[in-house]
Amino acid sequence: MLDFSSHDVLLVGGGGAGLRAAIAIAETDPKLRVAVVSKVYPMRSHTVSAEGGAAGVIRRDDSLDEHAYDTISGGDWLCDQDDVEAFVKEAPEELLRLEHWGCPWSREADGHIAVRPFGGMKKMRTWFAADKTGFHMLHTLFQTSLKYNAITRYDEFFVTKLLVDDDRVQGVVALELMSGKIQAISAKAVILCTGGCGRVFRFTTNASIKSGDGMALAYRAGAPLKDMEFVQYHPTGLPFTGILITEAARSEGGYLVNKDGYRYLQDYNLGTAQPKPVLRSMELGPRDRLSQAFVKEYERGRTIDGPYGPVVHLDLRHLGEKVICTKLPFVRELCLKYENIDPVNEMVPVRPVVHYMMGGVHTDINGATPLKGLYAAGEVACVSINGANRLGSNSLPELLVFGARAGRAAAMFAAEQILPGRQVRAQALDEEARLEEHFLQEEGGRERVSTIREEMQKTMEESAGIYRSGESLRRGADKLHELQERFRCISLDDRSRTCNTELLSALEVSYMLDVAESMIQCALQRTESRGAHQRTDYPARNDENFLVHSLVSRTQDGAPRVKYLPVSITRWPPGERIYGT
Repeated sequence: MLDFSSHDVLLVGGGGAGLRAAIAIAETDPKLRVAVVSKVYPMRSHTVSAEGGAAGVIRRDDSLDEHAYDTISGGDWLCDQDDVEAFVKEAPEELLRLEHWGCPWSREADGHIAVRPFGGMKKMRTWFAADKTGFHMLHTLFQTSLKYNAITRYDEFFVTKLLVDDDRVQGVVALELMSGKIQAISAKAVILCTGGCGRVFRFTTNASIKSGDGMALAYRAGAPLKDMEFVQYHPTGLPFTGILITEAARSEGGYLVNKDGYRYLQDYNLGTAQPKPVLRSMELGPRDRLSQAFVKEYERGRTIDGPYGPVVHLDLRHLGEKVICTKLPFVRELCLKYENIDPVNEMVPVRPVVHYMMGGVHTDINGATPLKGLYAAGEVACVSINGANRLGSNSLPELLVFGARAGRAAAMFAAEQILPGRQVRAQALDEEARLEEHFLQEEGGRERVSTIREEMQKTMEESAGIYRSGESLRRGADKLHELQERFRCISLDDRSRTCNTELLSALEVSYMLDVAESMIQCALQRTESRGAHQRTDYPARNDENFLVHSLVSRTQDGAPRVKYLPVSITRWPPGERIYGT
């Protein structure tokens, strides 16, 4: 039997962006009833895995303009500059607010907040809490949220549909994972804070929960996705698990070396002003350039063959045990647990792995989508401040700044709306019937969830990886179309209601197929190379035709359609990407 409940503002996702938005709503209007619907217990959200730090101007030798310029040039000029200027201004304010709420930032000897260098940043502006920054930030946000009685949590509920009536989002349908009960939750405004979609690829730093849920929900409801072709690879992931070895390991002085023990990045143009990168800073080039350099090393036969593919080595030995245990304790723990390697004495095998989506649900500076009543913040959203390549340590302050903005905007919108009507209840009943008939009652299907997921991940890695071409992308588009058709014949062995993880996997794969198609189509139609989107058949950046955002929408027959939106340029005209000093 379908259960119904009602709130004023509903958040999908209980990680950093969702909790910050919930707090902002409660502070803006304490009378509003707030619901946080999360696929996992909030402290298991993926924000907890962020290691390196959060960027915000705090030192006297730094400035907001310098942070803005680093972000814009690092994004290969695809960032909306008015949004970036607002972001860099509010980032330190949000980080200080977190300090007041109890976040234990690392300190200098004199008591000042410590900062470290990070990739693509010309100044030291990355705040950190050892190498467990996201863990401490999420703890702080979660504990702060507990003091607001207006916030109700639906832990371990999976949202299957946005309810749209009168061209306005008015709630969701969610599946309680433990019981299998289907719940309709109406709301005057909905904020998506579900994170990214790294699990569309096989090798990723992302947890298994990052399956593009929010992006697909918005896409199916009629909101466009933006810049989906820009997928960031992190240059240092562990080769089997994809677990992240944070950029902080290189900011503290770690080296990347090839099979000959040679610091190979000095052979590549990382966008520095000099003919070769400065030795002390070359490991802190932007992530897209470092990942591309790995591919070139592989093509030259200078990588190391491992059981899970080619790798290079991250060398931390010269830092010494004291530095590693003080500033990189989690890195050491991960290496010992998952590779049986102690970075104090041994080099760590690493390879590029999918890490972050620059693209996401198209929003304005306050998180509002073109679909009335729907907002988004965090990695699921694309404002855009990240352009074609996000700089390391910008994502954590992004979820604070835009989580707060989306929360305040949704609160003001909800205060002026009336409760949803009966049409929403009818849609929820239709969704309940769809879940029952297609997944839990239908028999005779021949396709397995795991097979389709594996074929999708292999297709994406081969067709839309670090380097792409028109030919590879067309092959990928054809294969994904085939997988969409085969998914219609999915068969589940488990037809029970309680703790049905196979049903959850099937729903996640359906989301990921939609997201993957949007990525492929945007990449196919962007015939240039920019940031994380590198076309071997179009190797040059083309500002004349492609200094624009891609907007992909779902047509009536389910196919993606791509349009373009101009980039907002305020003060910094497009130029060459320059790093190093």
